[in-house]
Amino acid sequence: MRNSSGFSGAKALRERLKKPGIIVAPGAYDCLSARLVEQAGFEAAFMTGFGASGSILGQPDYGLMTMSEMATVCANMNYFLNIPLIGDIDTGYGNPLNVVRTVREFERAGMAAVHLEDQVFPKRCGHMEKKAVIPLEEHVEKIRAAVEARDEMMIIARTDAYATHGLDEVLRRLEAYRDAGADIIYADGLTNVEAMREVCKIEGVYKFGNQVEGGKSPTLTFEELEDIGYDIVIYPVCTVLTAAQAMRTMLHSLRDTHSNKEIIEKKMVTGFGEYNDIVGMKTLTDMEKNFQVDVFKKKHAEEQ
Repeated sequence: MRNSSGFSGAKALRERLKKPGIIVAPGAYDCLSARLVEQAGFEAAFMTGFGASGSILGQPDYGLMTMSEMATVCANMNYFLNIPLIGDIDTGYGNPLNVVRTVREFERAGMAAVHLEDQVFPKRCGHMEKKAVIPLEEHVEKIRAAVEARDEMMIIARTDAYATHGLDEVLRRLEAYRDAGADIIYADGLTNVEAMREVCKIEGVYKFGNQVEGGKSPTLTFEELEDIGYDIVIYPVCTVLTAAQAMRTMLHSLRDTHSNKEIIEKKMVTGFGEYNDIVGMKTLTDMEKNFQVDVFKKKHAEEQ
């Protein structure tokens, strides 16, 4: 699936993974944050279910977002993005037949890759407590269904078994998911570098890492993660946590000072002009010239 400018994120991600160097994908929870990720020069973005749940529902990442809600968020981002967007399809929203539909919907939404996890449904954020996983054999069937259903989109097999069963089970599951056809493997919630290294020793598949601020995994640099063996690393919640703090600070300032003077000076982009640049106003004004919009406005005014 290509976007409005003909860009295919899946094709671009496949080509980029053939080259050396780790791919860093900050989280995007809405279209504005996705634009900012691309404008900052990152090679990919990650559509975070954690952030989307907070932004759209105002609730935690607790399996409450529906498949169609998540796919719509992705499609809106991919309409304008010209970098690969990686996404979260939770547990696939049901059995292997549900996974088939889910994968096709997310491919239609323009996703470069999606990760499918082996938690029970409804799932919860991988860095929350009291997770549970389905049997390995059941998730193998979901991975097989996802691989058969996709066209170009890459399938990331995720396991949350580290918290429930330990590292040996993580390795057993990831090898089985690789053998079922997954392009990329992902163990969430690893708590130490030694476990990360063991996962990255699995051969014949790309490795996917996760850096959650305040989460269970150690905080490492891009270089350290690449040295461990990761091909892609996501920072899924960095934008939404930053936005929440910035908005809270601004609103408290407005409440306490009875004025927006301090906000204007310290806590905002410089104004409408800068913001309109961020959200692509020039593209629309250039397009407007092609359609002689002003002529139609004048004609309409004369008729009135």
